Amino acid sequence: MVRLVVEMAEKHSPEKDTLMGTTNEVGRGSSSRRAFFSCAGLLLAASCLVNCSKKSDVAATPAPTASGSVAAAPAPQKQFTAGFIYVGSKSDYGYNQAHAEGAKSLTGMGIKVREEENVPETLDVQKTMESMINLDGASVLFPTSFGYFDPHILKMAEKYPNVTFLHCGGLYTEGKHPKNVGSYFGYIDEAQYVAGIVAGMTTKTNKLGFVAAKPIPQVLRNINSYTLGARSVNPKVTLSVIFTGDWSMPVKEAEAANSLIDQGADVLTSHVDSPKVVIETAERRGAFSTGYHASQAALAPKGYLTGAEWNWETVYKDYVEKIQKGVPWEHLVRGGFKEGFIKMSPYGAAVSDAAKAKAEEAKKKFMDGTMVIYAGPLKDNAGKEVIPAGTQMAQRDIKLESMAYLVDGVKGSVH
Repeated sequence: MVRLVVEMAEKHSPEKDTLMGTTNEVGRGSSSRRAFFSCAGLLLAASCLVNCSKKSDVAATPAPTASGSVAAAPAPQKQFTAGFIYVGSKSDYGYNQAHAEGAKSLTGMGIKVREEENVPETLDVQKTMESMINLDGASVLFPTSFGYFDPHILKMAEKYPNVTFLHCGGLYTEGKHPKNVGSYFGYIDEAQYVAGIVAGMTTKTNKLGFVAAKPIPQVLRNINSYTLGARSVNPKVTLSVIFTGDWSMPVKEAEAANSLIDQGADVLTSHVDSPKVVIETAERRGAFSTGYHASQAALAPKGYLTGAEWNWETVYKDYVEKIQKGVPWEHLVRGGFKEGFIKMSPYGAAVSDAAKAKAEEAKKKFMDGTMVIYAGPLKDNAGKEVIPAGTQMAQRDIKLESMAYLVDGVKGSVH
């Protein structure tokens, strides 16, 4: 470096004084002086650079260990990234918000969370998954909507065997689906049973209303559990259900809610993606309500009684911790109150102490494993016996996964 600067000084000409950005605009004497000081400055700078370089080399060289060998500098660790995909808005007061609340809890573990909202159950979700893997470096994906599983998750899992795909819905089958795929769901009908107790002890008309999307097993189980909870404390209660036909139909949901209230229902609940419209309609009409998926208490300060909420934080933290540690994780996960998968919304002002006591009593039985919702004799709403006397179906009974009936006390049809 010093040699280079000296050579530059020797070649310097006052007539071509462009060194360090200067130009020869004044006389020869001034140019000579400027050249001298420029060269002197360059020699000084070169000296500094040499010394700084030596210091930098020393600082960059790892210190020798006690044995005399040089310790290698630790390689920077890649931040673990988890991707979450929602079919709707993550602030929908419902299904998607519940998952987003669970995803947010991972940031406290130092996890980088990547989210995408309003992704339809089409090829778009495959594109979103690939983007999260290739651009964001996601190691695990949580595509949360029911319709994402087949074929979308299955195709991506085959293409990216080193990425873990975890789906909400309980569709995984051992031996049939890829090993890097898992499925999780919860027994939220336990919380619906407890909410039903509160509704049954609050109603003045003994008429409850339920706005539902589709008559599939998971929805029917919630309707039936809610009804059985209400009738366990108030046998006079009946529940009317209206199916809208799809998960997000705001206009039909409002129409259904108004129709149920017009028929005398004074407590409404629902199983749709976002209960927001149902809860707001009930509040506007002076009816009570119980929520679903997440808390909707802020939407109905007067009439909100309680709600059945998901607690996905427990599920997501457990999955991510195991995947990070490289330990085996379950491909099919289920849980209720006892496992921390679900929770109740805080009780509203309109809930009596007696209703709270009955609700807490039932919740305690779920926690200790002594509560059985489906026990015979039990008939459907057409009078047919669906569970014979002396028979009990525990929460994990696989037959409950294919429920296709409405219990006695429900007004409505699955067809």
